[in-house]
Amino acid sequence: MKSNITGSNLRSASVIAASLLLMGAAVTQAAEPEAKKGWETTAAAGLTVTSGTKDTLLVTAGLNTSRKWDKDEAAFGISGGYGQDNNNVDKKNTPNTEFIQGFGQYNRLFTERFYGGLRLDATSDGIQDLAYRATLTPLAGYYLIKSTNTTLAIEVGPSLVTEQYNGEDNDIYLGIRFAERFEHQLTDSSKLWQSVSYVPQVDDWMGNYTVTFEAGIDTAITKDKKWKLRVVFQDIYSESSSKPAGIENNELRLIAGTAYTF
Repeated sequence: MKSNITGSNLRSASVIAASLLLMGAAVTQAAEPEAKKGWETTAAAGLTVTSGTKDTLLVTAGLNTSRKWDKDEAAFGISGGYGQDNNNVDKKNTPNTEFIQGFGQYNRLFTERFYGGLRLDATSDGIQDLAYRATLTPLAGYYLIKSTNTTLAIEVGPSLVTEQYNGEDNDIYLGIRFAERFEHQLTDSSKLWQSVSYVPQVDDWMGNYTVTFEAGIDTAITKDKKWKLRVVFQDIYSESSSKPAGIENNELRLIAGTAYTF
């Protein structure tokens, strides 16, 4: 099944972007009176090598932004890639393939470490023939570590998941999202981060679930520390009864490029 950009993919990308913009506008309006610092925004671009259903080389770009208030935290991100399917033997007719993904999260701190929040994840992945997957989660979280250089948080909450693979019926189910996220400032110019989430269907824990893992490192290459070199590894494992035949469960991504923080 070819993964060319289709009307369905474009609609999915539009929905992802619009949902994140609406969520961001609502969060900004609600938390603005307590704001102390501005948004920290990072734009990144590079190359991505994927392995799984298809071996691809993609040009990728992304934008992440976050902000903290006295009792509120917000973070949003969107990224995508576009390139060629290297599995095709006929190089003259090698199809293009793409992915786009985004997230938005708002947290309200009840104590120094305990918080409640709302998170939206959305993706459209031509590599996996996934037209779209969206996950909405009200959550509770706790900072196990919260210091100047290191944070480690765990989260849990019920999720509403809707997904559709190309050529298949839409699947909607109730899940539970378990997540962990870690950040550590290695040096004055280098930062390490890692996160993992597990979202199983409540009545089919081992038959319908998605595990998403990411680890990355930034190293500043200019004196003002705005320009950085970035390497990111992602592993997305999805078990689904609605997945078409021939689609592998695991997709690996290795991303290398530059980033600029402003």
